[in-house]
Amino acid sequence: MEKYRFIDHTADVAFEVFGRFPEELFKNATEAFAYAFVSVDKINKDTKREIQVTGENLEDLLYAWLNELVYYFDAEFFVPLEVEKINIEKIEQSDGKTILRLKSNVVGGRITPDVVDVAPKAITLHDFKVEQVDDRFRAHVLIDI
Repeated sequence: MEKYRFIDHTADVAFEVFGRFPEELFKNATEAFAYAFVSVDKINKDTKREIQVTGENLEDLLYAWLNELVYYFDAEFFVPLEVEKINIEKIEQSDGKTILRLKSNVVGGRITPDVVDVAPKAITLHDFKVEQVDDRFRAHVLIDI
């Protein structure tokens, strides 16, 4: 099954990502993110990080996740190349609302100018969506560069 595919876009990076279940969707989105911006084969997988984000629904959660990847790319010169462990759980808040929390362990490496093909600026909400189609999840992502 196809994990992701890049979509031609005149000014930004766009891709669709797929997964049989939400955790697989997030793993594949992480891989697509890395391949969109760096020469993956030139990066050492020598750093582990735990990343945690929350959202009101799966779409908010993926948006928060990708924004966190942009933060690590920009602020810490780190790109995750693989997701070792991912856990999505529902959290009941004191006001009675339920949110989703994603905790993940990722492995990646430090990025230097010579491995960066293009740098992400921000995840956009333009055409951003997550949907379940038949037996799999699909997300459409557009990243400002």
